[in-house]
Amino acid sequence: MQGGSEEGRVGGVAETTAFVLGGGGVLGAAEVGMVGALLDAGIRPDLVVGTSIGAINGAIVAADPGPGAGERLAALWNSPDAQAVFGASAVHRLRTLAKSGTHLHPAEPLRRMLTTALGDATFEDLALPFECCAASIERAAEHWFRDGPVCEAVLASCAVPGLLPPVRIGDEHFLDGGLVNSIPVARAVELGATRLFVMQVGRIDRPLTPPRKPWEVALVAFEIARRHRFARDMAALPDGTRAHVLPTGDPLPPRYDDLSSLKYRDFSTAPIRIRRAYAATADYLRENI
Repeated sequence: MQGGSEEGRVGGVAETTAFVLGGGGVLGAAEVGMVGALLDAGIRPDLVVGTSIGAINGAIVAADPGPGAGERLAALWNSPDAQAVFGASAVHRLRTLAKSGTHLHPAEPLRRMLTTALGDATFEDLALPFECCAASIERAAEHWFRDGPVCEAVLASCAVPGLLPPVRIGDEHFLDGGLVNSIPVARAVELGATRLFVMQVGRIDRPLTPPRKPWEVALVAFEIARRHRFARDMAALPDGTRAHVLPTGDPLPPRYDDLSSLKYRDFSTAPIRIRRAYAATADYLRENI
């Protein structure tokens, strides 16, 4: 494999470049802009790792990392298939919850979207090495998918508790990978990456404050866990490993406790998030790469 570009060399030795795509629901539209800016700058990954929404974005890139990957991702985000993932009415959501007892949305719309984008591809069929993370219920552990059908693995990585059902693969059931590794920097390093382009959705930029409302308790707890893991992994980067945390371009990153900014069904802000992240990342790359 090629190391992405001539910039991806240190002392004449080609680096191994990884795209690291974190979780974040609809805020993950920013990753689409980041991917587009990277590819337009001639930066190609040697491997891709992703969690949750980052698993969807990452799988599309790994399937075909050519110059049009950013456009394909943007088209997917704006497609009727994407709108249908959480498009059920309130009545249908309540019916699904009453029937399942555990979640508001069926998995079929997301499975259809993934199948439309990726077909029946296996990990071995992808153009680039790709792994995605999910949380095993039975083992209470992080699990990395690296072989077998891509769509089912990505579906498992995106199984947000309470919104989507756990995904059974083999003898295990899996939930959203963001529970155990929201921004998988360390995994890229384990796989040999020496140059990382880290795509995150922006909430790590806002300070945490003690919760004051019932729903903020869980949000604060989750943010502490994900930020601690990310900070620890960044601090533990080996000597010689470079990590570029790409900007989202948001003038004011979304608050962790602002529910209006985290409406999981609202894709209306996706186009502007894509544009902002593209512009901010393009500027960053011109100044730093």
